[in-house]
Amino acid sequence: MTDAHPTLPAPSPLAHAWTLDPGVVYLNHGSFGATPRSVLARQTELRAQLEREPVRFFDRDLEGSLDSVRGTLGALLGAHPDDLAAVPNATSGVNTVVRSLDFGPGDELLTTDHAYNACENALRYVASRTGARVVRAKVPFPLPGPDAVVEAVLAAVTPRTRFALIDHVTSQTGLVFPVERLVPLLQGRGVDVLVDGAHAPGMVPVQLDALGAAYYTANCHKWLCTPKGAAFLHVRRDRQQRIHPLTISHGLNTARTDRAHFRVEFDWCGTDDPTAWLCIPSSLEALGALVPGGMPQVMARNHALALSARHTLCEALDIPPPCPEDMLGSLAAVPLPPGDGRRRPPPGLDPLQDALFHRKSIEVPVFNWPAAPDRCLRVSAQLYNAPEQYAYLAQCVTELLAEGV
Repeated sequence: MTDAHPTLPAPSPLAHAWTLDPGVVYLNHGSFGATPRSVLARQTELRAQLEREPVRFFDRDLEGSLDSVRGTLGALLGAHPDDLAAVPNATSGVNTVVRSLDFGPGDELLTTDHAYNACENALRYVASRTGARVVRAKVPFPLPGPDAVVEAVLAAVTPRTRFALIDHVTSQTGLVFPVERLVPLLQGRGVDVLVDGAHAPGMVPVQLDALGAAYYTANCHKWLCTPKGAAFLHVRRDRQQRIHPLTISHGLNTARTDRAHFRVEFDWCGTDDPTAWLCIPSSLEALGALVPGGMPQVMARNHALALSARHTLCEALDIPPPCPEDMLGSLAAVPLPPGDGRRRPPPGLDPLQDALFHRKSIEVPVFNWPAAPDRCLRVSAQLYNAPEQYAYLAQCVTELLAEGV
């Protein structure tokens, strides 16, 4: 039950571009993204083309269509198109890499305690089958700045460290990690780095060739607002021979010499719906058209709104900001007082998150961090959000915490 007829603050005037429920104050773009209605319409057109003549769509046209999208995405990400592969999501990208590589007893696979659980589970799975072990660098939160991240990660490196999985933007705590510093420092020690950039494209600038990571994977459905099922894996040219898609298909034994084996393998992993990936150019066009400065202004506007939202929450909760402003993109997390002490993995959500949704019509995540009973609340900032929504959130959070939720 919601509280008696709460008056909800209006979203941004740009909210008309999305199909979000007007009866919910939606402050959780970071979890699954949200796709503009014009992009959904484009996906419907593409699906109609597919069903009208499937052989032409898949056998005659798809390869060229994928090449075109790869060129658009490569230009955005500062990457050569030949080094980009389509995957359904960043978790699949992480699994693709770690399940392609060979590890052995005693090898150490390094990550941090801010890693996304699904991706860390991929490391644990591979370690359990090979005799390797997962090492978690403990990065504090709150933290004084990016040096704390670098120091924590490098302190966990040993002569046995073979591989590192490092977030570009952490999921629960919303921190922009200093990957431009970490990648060369780790790889200079002989540790190949896979950057989990799930949240990065469309939130912060990404230049993959300049970064030089052995592997980088990210979603397009989050901050680029594509339909669900569009993500990419970037593999540095000298590492491509060892990486294979999770689904082995016709490309493994291809005799083709007109294009890279890496592209042939990843471009066809069996019959699937590629329309989400093919919508990437439409998503970039739709987002960029909403503000005069295009994608750079989208990122700047969302960053400024996230900072404003965090300031509003910290002021209401009477707490200091948990990290410097330059460690944030379009997400911001703030620590909360302890909850009821019971960790509630999905689908059992935190009582405060449930109360905010059912009683106040606010959709925003509350995470246990770093372990029960500590927890934090994370807000997202997208073009459809407005400052008044975060003021309403702050009011509701303080009310519910006062009730002991």
